[in-house]
Amino acid sequence: MITYEEHRLRSLADQGRWIELLGAYRQARAAAVALDPVAGGAAGGLFRAPGGPAQGRAAAATAPLGHLIAYAAPPEVAARLFDPDGGPGTAADVTDHDAGPLWEVLATRHSWRRLAPLLGPPPVRRLVAQTRVLLGEDLSRDAEPDREGVPLRLEPWEAAGRTEGAPVREYLRDGGARSALLTLPASREGLAPVELPAPGTRLPGQPATRALAELAGWARAVCVRGPAPCAAAQLAPGRLVTGGYLPFVLAWPALVQAGVTGRAHGAAHGRLALWRALAAMTGARRPGWADRADLVDRAEVGALVARMRCFTWEDPADRLRHLHLALEDPASGLSWALSGSEEV
Repeated sequence: MITYEEHRLRSLADQGRWIELLGAYRQARAAAVALDPVAGGAAGGLFRAPGGPAQGRAAAATAPLGHLIAYAAPPEVAARLFDPDGGPGTAADVTDHDAGPLWEVLATRHSWRRLAPLLGPPPVRRLVAQTRVLLGEDLSRDAEPDREGVPLRLEPWEAAGRTEGAPVREYLRDGGARSALLTLPASREGLAPVELPAPGTRLPGQPATRALAELAGWARAVCVRGPAPCAAAQLAPGRLVTGGYLPFVLAWPALVQAGVTGRAHGAAHGRLALWRALAAMTGARRPGWADRADLVDRAEVGALVARMRCFTWEDPADRLRHLHLALEDPASGLSWALSGSEEV
């Protein structure tokens, strides 16, 4: 049932009265913060919290209205969702989401040139910038350098991968989003029966393994000494699989989307996490890396991608979302495998 409050807010949106809607968002969010941890429990309509009581906090209680403002309001108003000038508890942060993070909704609607002068909080600025990069915008001259050195334009291999599948969701005005389900393997095309070798010996404690596990928290990650099929044999359902090799550019979209966790994490999280993993595979991480602006060596990562061999395989138990990929670096003799599936 559409409540009076929901009808009023939609009417304000239809009339373009965005400042009033921003005020309503801030007022509702402040009230929800005051009621935490059961914030939003009494709210209805546009303030209804998605999910159960655990999500009935300030961010969830006001997320649908925040989504509408981020999507449809002029950028000068929408960017103020993250501005603390409204007082304590009124500003959204990087965790606020509805169909997806509010910062990602905003980033899909306006160019960096429009948003850069308006965005204050550094975490929001960083994620919005990385989203614009994923959408194909070159920010290498227009944005502050990324604190981990992740490039502010797509590398050629990323641009090639983007033509195969765009990992950023396409949001709808009244809530919801369209998103292609990017999986590996995406189909059986190019795959054939393969008998895997004996599993390679696991090498524990590898930074790249931890980075891959952080990229896709729903999948298992291992590192072995040996070629990609030896790593795959550690996680595959048996010795005989349907699998095959593929270029890294075809794996890139699914790897980026693997970092999109539920509604809270956007594609920018996936790109940042993937660059961390690739940088770790090159051995570029050294003591004190967290204090360095040049953590990521673009040339080293590019060389790794150029020589990398990628092997994918099917698992009969796959659910809707799945990822089975082994990454082999012939230069180091190491291979990493990442494998898992889940409902979405």
